[in-house]
This record gives sequence, structure tokens and C-alpha cells, in this order.
Amino acid sequence: MIQILLLAYAAAAGFVAAGFLASLYQLLTNEPARFMVGSESVWAGLVAIAICVFAGPFILMRQAVRGRFLERRPIGWLAASTAIATGWSLCSGILMIQFAIVLHGSIG
Repeated sequence: MIQILLLAYAAAAGFVAAGFLASLYQLLTNEPARFMVGSESVWAGLVAIAICVFAGPFILMRQAVRGRFLERRPIGWLAASTAIATGWSLCSGILMIQFAIVLHGSIG
């Protein structure tokens, strides 16, 4: 039972981090984060890839909900997007929690 709770916590932490990063991007650029990599420079491309990797679950769910309610896509589309975003959030949440543990160990 504790493993399920830890997995749910990691998935929630990953999704919150994705939402925070996407919101920060939108605050700084006045446009929502998208799955699009610009080719202005190498650094801009690398930053765009990092945004896509870590804010991806939030971007995916935002597009899935919009697709369901505005474009009337089938409910299966939303369910599949939710499953993908949950797995993605779980992976990034585990990575973020491990980073926090290492950071805590190096400080303390």
C-alpha cells in the first residue's frame, strides 16, 4: 500500500512541477508552452527541448482537455492522454524527488 502512495505522490509532484514550469514560461514569454522547438539559436533550441521534457505532462493535458471540450474529440482520446501524462509525470516526479534527496544530503 505504501508503494502505491509513493507512486501517487511522485506523479503528483511531477505534474505540479510541470504546471509550475509551464506557468513560469508563460509568465516570462506571454505565450503558452507548446511542443515546438524554435531554431533561432542552439541555446534557444536546448531551452525549448528542456521545457518540452519537463513541462510536457501539463502541455499534453491542456491540449487533451481543450481537444475534448472544444473539438469534441472522443473520451478515449482524453483517457489515453491522461494515462500518458500520468506516466510522464511519474518519471519526472521520481527524478525530481531523487534530486531533492541528493541536494538535501549534500547540504545536511
